[in-house]
Amino acid sequence: MHVFVTGGLGFIGSNFIREILSSNSDIFVTNIDAQTYAGNPENLKDIENNKNYQYFKGEIQNYNFIDNLVKKYKPNAIINFAAETHVDRSIQSADPFIETNIIGTHVLLKVALKNKLQKYIQISTDEVYGSIKPPDRFNEDSQIKPNSPYSASKASADMLVRSYNKTYGLNTIIIRCSNNFGPYQFPEKVIPYFISLALENNKVPVYGDGLNVRDWIYVTDFCSAISLVLEKGKIGDVYNVGSDCELKNIDLTKMILKRLGKDESLIQYVEDRLGHDRRYAMDSSKIQKELDWKKKCNFEEALDLTIEWYKKNQMWIEKSTNLSSL
Repeated sequence: MHVFVTGGLGFIGSNFIREILSSNSDIFVTNIDAQTYAGNPENLKDIENNKNYQYFKGEIQNYNFIDNLVKKYKPNAIINFAAETHVDRSIQSADPFIETNIIGTHVLLKVALKNKLQKYIQISTDEVYGSIKPPDRFNEDSQIKPNSPYSASKASADMLVRSYNKTYGLNTIIIRCSNNFGPYQFPEKVIPYFISLALENNKVPVYGDGLNVRDWIYVTDFCSAISLVLEKGKIGDVYNVGSDCELKNIDLTKMILKRLGKDESLIQYVEDRLGHDRRYAMDSSKIQKELDWKKKCNFEEALDLTIEWYKKNQMWIEKSTNLSSL
């Protein structure tokens, strides 16, 4: 099978490519990435000479570029990871999110339909559902109620994907996942950001009262879910992927500091984010029952692995970003 992966130099995309190439010798991956600030060639340095891998630099909103590549290489499927994803940046300026997440997705859908691809898989997020009060959790039929420009752009993309299935019969599947963490995550996201700051004894900024809740999943567990959906997911369906690991932001922060041997005096409460969702929680029973997916990683063990990776890869962090600009 030949798979086009868009956004494959990003965090989840690069982990997925590495995972699927190591586990399946019959897969050929073409990676398309625009190399924006979060798309780092270092993320796949170790596999760039793999005979089953090739990379092209370009934007998914460039129709001619995408169409020419698809016509030339004739992939069986597209998996779209490419997205602007940081909520804070979307609040500051929503334009890049509209361009990449909505227009870019539409370009991919048009090309997939025109070239009669076997599958199109959209990587989405639990944030499209908005916030939910305990003890309820989001299932695949929950109402879409995005509350930030980022989540609104992802929800819009999901609706386009759905429409191409219902109207044109394109073989689409949507995967919505909870908060991922692990190696190669750009250090603007909370876990690598706080690790990086704390290692330098800088203050770690916690929004509001720190009681916002997120469900955390180790990136390799999500990658295994994507592989299952690629192999045997039902066309036209949505699959929620979570790990039943809900944590308050302040508790997560304290766990990181404790593991780094840092004092909680580094915690600095800051003004809350605009439109900050209080709680996300995913019901993953559908993918568990239908595709026999199970998470393998214990959160605390995975957090330890993640912290150790960032401690050992300070040069990667320095190459990726200047923390003072975040």
